[in-house]
Amino acid sequence: MNLISKIKNFETLDLIQEANKITLAEHGNHITLERAIFLSWWCDKGDCLFCYMTAQKPKIRDPQKARRNINSILAEAELCRRTEWKVEFLSGGYGSFTTLEIKDISQKIYEITGEPVWLNIGIAKDLEAYGNEIAGITGAVEVANPELHDKICPSKSLEDVTEMLELAGELGFQKAITIILGLGETPEDLKYLHKMIEEAGIHRVTFYSLNPHKGTFYENTPQPASLYYAGIVAATRIKFPQLKIITGTWIDNLANIGPLLLSGANGLTKFPLFKMFGTRYGKRVEEEVYWAGKELIGTFTDLNKLKESKGTDPQLEPFIKRYIHKCIG
Repeated sequence: MNLISKIKNFETLDLIQEANKITLAEHGNHITLERAIFLSWWCDKGDCLFCYMTAQKPKIRDPQKARRNINSILAEAELCRRTEWKVEFLSGGYGSFTTLEIKDISQKIYEITGEPVWLNIGIAKDLEAYGNEIAGITGAVEVANPELHDKICPSKSLEDVTEMLELAGELGFQKAITIILGLGETPEDLKYLHKMIEEAGIHRVTFYSLNPHKGTFYENTPQPASLYYAGIVAATRIKFPQLKIITGTWIDNLANIGPLLLSGANGLTKFPLFKMFGTRYGKRVEEEVYWAGKELIGTFTDLNKLKESKGTDPQLEPFIKRYIHKCIG
């Protein structure tokens, strides 16, 4: 019986067990905490049906005002370093920063964390501008079924994403994609996703569950079932043993974490970091990792780590203090 049939026939627990064995053999037992750092709250496209920017764009008349202060971005990277979180990628909507500005920000983050940065900045045509400060390029696929994708993300075609990733590979960058579950896809659509991973030579996949935003097409759509989510992840792990898989969940679905880790996730993402750090919610994340039998790299509860300021650029200190204040008041 193939992987899709096992999901459809409610054999997800069998898939999870098999996926966990593969993960332990290929990747070990460590789990990372991942932080997507946003560059701005603006997107020139603004028409993906699930995205909060679809509802927000009419409210923002000047995209320059949606850009984040660069020192605020760098302060967030510094706090990731202190707490041993990974910078999952830099993320920004179309038209928020220029290529040279993104390159400069990436270089500064590289200097802070000691690790090159992944980018998730839309369809980028000028990847040749980047160098050693960049580890990889992420294509925001969201839905791999071509027909469904064209309806949900009308302004970013799968062909454009694929071409960008092909160029990234030619330039020596690693390649990643993001997938959102709960947009109307079915287990059958795994065939499209797995084909893309194989043909494009994808190194990393980030899975998210739908977060229904008010004012969007999906505002009244429930998030996907936990075992459906776990089954998709497990099937992907079994199909691609060496693939890095990051899974995202929300503060109201922290119980998803344990099953996702057992299904093959190497990392966790999508948390409101400064609202959760040092709280019972942060503790719950660590407990989910513990009870899944995994070992967490980094912390979601050690407030002392936030205050380790040795070697920090003094210009960042005011911004860091504001973030810490959000955590501890």
